[in-house]
Amino acid sequence: MTETRDTWNARGVVHVDMDAFFAAVEQLDHPDWRGLPVIVGGSAKGRGVVATASYEARRYGVHSAMPSAQAARRCPDAIWAPARFARYRELSDRVMEILRSFTPRVQQVSIDEAYLDVTPVRSEDPDPADVARAIQGHVDALGLSCSLGVATSKTVAKIASDHEKPHGITVVRPGDEASFLTPMPVTALSGIGQSTASRLRAAGIKTLGQLAALDEHTALDLLGSWGPDVVRKAAGIDDRPVGEGRSVKSVSHEHTFATDIRQWAEVEPALRDLAIKVASRLRRAELAGRTVTVKVRYGDFTTRSASETLPSPTDLEAELVPAALDLVRRVWTPGAGLRLLGFGVSGFSAPAEQLDLFAPTPAEERQRSRALAESIDRVRERFGEDAIGFGHLEHESEEQE
Repeated sequence: MTETRDTWNARGVVHVDMDAFFAAVEQLDHPDWRGLPVIVGGSAKGRGVVATASYEARRYGVHSAMPSAQAARRCPDAIWAPARFARYRELSDRVMEILRSFTPRVQQVSIDEAYLDVTPVRSEDPDPADVARAIQGHVDALGLSCSLGVATSKTVAKIASDHEKPHGITVVRPGDEASFLTPMPVTALSGIGQSTASRLRAAGIKTLGQLAALDEHTALDLLGSWGPDVVRKAAGIDDRPVGEGRSVKSVSHEHTFATDIRQWAEVEPALRDLAIKVASRLRRAELAGRTVTVKVRYGDFTTRSASETLPSPTDLEAELVPAALDLVRRVWTPGAGLRLLGFGVSGFSAPAEQLDLFAPTPAEERQRSRALAESIDRVRERFGEDAIGFGHLEHESEEQE
């Protein structure tokens, strides 16, 4: 949007998002691949999945989490590269070093994404927009590309960074939040996928401006417990500090079934679905927890729960699902009718705990799990979280306390 040069008199937040990061690293290391469609992911001959596609490949409709076989059909001339996570982490570390050279207040939220607090405190402090331009120049010098959003909050900065991709800088100066957000589709807000967007459209709500105008009662009715927070963010109201997640004690999800379920073949997929949804919400909230809890409610309304503390904080379904399945066996015996099943995670550590994308052994497996999980998150944001459901579901509620 058009930028004026009035003094920046509010908090300054920059969101840095690397452009097609894995593919860009491959093109950096293979100069003859530049300008060509490059796909990083598993083999198209097996059951591989696309991790990242270059912008040249995206023109053919290839996107993250797409089955590799489908991507190969859409872009038959693509160059395929196996993921090299150690190399991606090396370049990610160099990018983060650049960001920390501008301010110590950096919150890395994934291997290719971070927030910076660059609030001017003294008259001689640089304008946040100038900081963004300088950052982009340093990243360019690495041979990589990034897009940046500059605003007064994390929510607006993130939306802005996606506004002019690739290699764009969008600046939303203090006081311009409403004019920037109002005409945007509701899907511009992180977490609103096609399923939620369809629900909002049915209520006549298509833009962030219309969403921001909802009263609290209507927000709760349409979106559940997270509705009021979504409405505030749609209005650009977000006081979350850089470097910290929201003050959330737990993230949980529950299913109430139309009829009691009694067999493991019914309980196992339902609980697996709950754990996957909780893991996705943890990543979206930039949280990782150690305490996992399963709750069951029997047909007579008796409620039981079991908890376990994991060795380290996690936000990965690959680690949460086995724990959930183990816990449910402690509180339920096949044959006993269940009317409700719930799963939650608590005991959060500092966000930095979860950012070790390439943690010590078993490093490779953890790297692949996170890359796939983040790809699937992006697909859910686009097509809706309910793209994966459970047939017996009658009512669904979620909690973030």
